[in-house]
Amino acid sequence: MSEGLDGVGLCDEIRESGSYFDNYDDDRQKSKIGSLKKKALNASNKFTHSIRKRGKRKIDYRVPAVPIEDIRDEKEEGVVIELHQRLLDRDLLPARHDDYHTLLRFLKSRDFSIDRTIQMWEEMLAWRKEYGTDTILEDFEFEELEEVLQYYPQGYHGVDNEGRPVYIERLGKAHPGKLMHITSIDRYLKYHVQEFERALQEKFPACSIAAKKQICSTTTILDVQGLGMKNFSRAAASLLSAISKIDNSYYPETLNQMYVVNAGPGFKKMLWPAAQKFLDAKTISKIHVLEPKSLTRLQEVIHPSQLPDFLGGSCTCSVEGGCLRSSRGPWADPDIMKLVHNGEATFTGQITRIGNEQMKVNYFSQIQPRKERASDTSAAESGSDVDDCSSPPGQRGFSFPPLTPVHEEVRKLFSWDSLVIFSKDIRCTCTSDESPST
Repeated sequence: MSEGLDGVGLCDEIRESGSYFDNYDDDRQKSKIGSLKKKALNASNKFTHSIRKRGKRKIDYRVPAVPIEDIRDEKEEGVVIELHQRLLDRDLLPARHDDYHTLLRFLKSRDFSIDRTIQMWEEMLAWRKEYGTDTILEDFEFEELEEVLQYYPQGYHGVDNEGRPVYIERLGKAHPGKLMHITSIDRYLKYHVQEFERALQEKFPACSIAAKKQICSTTTILDVQGLGMKNFSRAAASLLSAISKIDNSYYPETLNQMYVVNAGPGFKKMLWPAAQKFLDAKTISKIHVLEPKSLTRLQEVIHPSQLPDFLGGSCTCSVEGGCLRSSRGPWADPDIMKLVHNGEATFTGQITRIGNEQMKVNYFSQIQPRKERASDTSAAESGSDVDDCSSPPGQRGFSFPPLTPVHEEVRKLFSWDSLVIFSKDIRCTCTSDESPST
């Protein structure tokens, strides 16, 4: 971890290097810098006004720096900006959801239709308020977890080649009948939601810090070896249907790819067609059904050291319960989790793709340690000045080249409490208790 955290001198290196504009000639460089200055001032004024509404705070820059790369598409970014403003206008953007990548996920799930996305967003906020999702990490305790895992083996283990967390379920070893004697559908669904929140607030931020780039999705492996009709019941169908509704409606576009492994002829002919009835078309397009002899396909996307031996990997975790009980991954690194929980992953580099070219524009946002977690579903309802960090859990705001505040999923990694933009000869800093300066 020392290499990943050795970034205290990052600001000076950025200012001295001048690498952001090296690909432009002098005239274009001056023009770009002038444009950036103007945009930075506009952004600073906007964010200063927004931040002052929540009270003045002292900004301390002397925190460890971890660079995190965030690559965006210009067209997508424009739609996110529009959605962000419309949600603000309707008072539908609580601080914990004011995140670029969260907004982008919801837009993708509705084919970038802003009206349909707003409807989905409103339904999500209403559900979270009714379900108590904002505080489920603190309020819900799944005492029967150890027994549940015996009859429904599952867990996170390692990361894929891009740094995403890998989630594994051994469906062939699941026993729904016994499971329902230990817990109920309602309690299991609460556990499912709790684990989703833990992934958003802890695992994704931890993986982003470890990979030094934005991580917002998982790679999932379903091991169906031994799966048959014995594994299915009316209760199992009800549980699968409820889980699918929650995932699709309230946590869209968090699946990168899913690999169904050890799938025999029976699964392909009977079980897979039945399972597709619970899934939307986009999710189905991300699912790859692999035969027992195709486990090597997994090693194309996940290094063998990150795969349990029963999936063709080389990992044999020695903890009780094996790999699926080890919780191996960046989220198990105490140094990384300290950054996540304190919100100290301080700098995020942003690259925006423009047309067929790639224009590199870096914005570095300083994230302040989170002191409290905001549990309110609406900033308007709570009137609280405390920002909730979700990515490292609990920061407010996100960055745009056109400079407008945003978001919730990107917000987990960005904080607009202090906007810092560096180039060869410009440094614009906007804090909650200072006027912007250049």
